[in-house]
Amino acid sequence: MREILSDLVAEQQHLDQFLQTLKDRQWSTRTQSNNWTIQDAVSHLAFTDSFAAEVLVEGRQRFDAEKISDVETWTEVSVTQGRGRRHQEIIEWWRHGRASLVDALSRMLATDSVPWVHGDMDARSFATLRLADTWAHGLDIKQAVLGRMEPLEEPPEEDEEEDPLADTARLRHISSLGQQALPYAFDTAGLDYPASGIRVEVMGPLYAAWRFGPEDTDEVIKGMAGDWCRLVVRRVSSDQTGLKAVGEAAEQALEVARTY
Repeated sequence: MREILSDLVAEQQHLDQFLQTLKDRQWSTRTQSNNWTIQDAVSHLAFTDSFAAEVLVEGRQRFDAEKISDVETWTEVSVTQGRGRRHQEIIEWWRHGRASLVDALSRMLATDSVPWVHGDMDARSFATLRLADTWAHGLDIKQAVLGRMEPLEEPPEEDEEEDPLADTARLRHISSLGQQALPYAFDTAGLDYPASGIRVEVMGPLYAAWRFGPEDTDEVIKGMAGDWCRLVVRRVSSDQTGLKAVGEAAEQALEVARTY
């Protein structure tokens, strides 16, 4: 758990630092996700991390008490609870929630079961899901502020600040989660997942080669990790990426892939 929690904290801090650069008026900027404002997006992270921490400590009874009958309606609650509040309050709410979340996760084994919205999952995968959610909404926020969707083609010079949209090695976790979630994605789409499985082969930052899934399958997805991760958190469609599929099931995967 140590590695995933370290990267989860790093992703949260990276977004927190970016938020500190915003002017007051920018918190009302609309993002591409649900037409939420930046304040809405951070409110969602604060609400979800806080609730997740409570579930980890109190167990299924806390999850069941939430009575989540409709995920979209429940998600909207996470946003409305932050409206009308000062953005610094929202930041502090998120900081407290995420600290409680990481503390609770640090006391768990990677294989411990966590009840969640789309079914039970192990603690390591749950931590990765929280990383993916933070990264995805961070993308929304940064894109809204910077006015562009992609990282800079040329990396900054040594004396320049890092591009806020630059992909990091933390995408390895999200890439793996996207591959592990493929059976869920197929089931959600009403499709049969292939018995042979689907392998994902992507290239991360600094030409890192990441491979996830069975080695003996003929169904393969190939491309850049940034494209794959943006696809599985549903920020782009497959035709907006350079991802390639080998095999019919792999082609279907590009259309239905999702982590939630």
